[in-house]
Amino acid sequence: MKVALGNDHAGYPLRNAIREAVEALGHTLVDFGTTVDEPCDFPEVVRPVTAAVTSGECEVGILVCGTGIGMSIAANKVKGIFAARCEDCYAARMAREHNAANVLTLGGRTMGPGLARDVVTVFLTTVPSAEERHRRRQGQIRALESE
Repeated sequence: MKVALGNDHAGYPLRNAIREAVEALGHTLVDFGTTVDEPCDFPEVVRPVTAAVTSGECEVGILVCGTGIGMSIAANKVKGIFAARCEDCYAARMAREHNAANVLTLGGRTMGPGLARDVVTVFLTTVPSAEERHRRRQGQIRALESE
């Protein structure tokens, strides 16, 4: 699987932990994040990650800012993106399994590298549910994009 990664300056400290988790699973990382801790605008990082996911270049994306909130808000403005801010493994599993999230957002200032690795691992190893009730709800969410 190809995974798009994007981070701003506040997400910079988690870059290596995320990279380790992705590579440990044998996935390819496509990196769109900043490689320094100098301030940058997170919406500019969201753009290439979401484009990679919606175009099919990458199957999923991971975005990291200070809290994961800004990245999640910005990513969810893009048609076809189901971004979920997850602070624990249960949320990551539910985001993928029930909601077919295709972008994970994390907070570089709200979690440490160990938890980040665990959350990323759960997100990337969970398969979206094929149950009708989940697919129906996902379709209802997609319909909101057209309104």
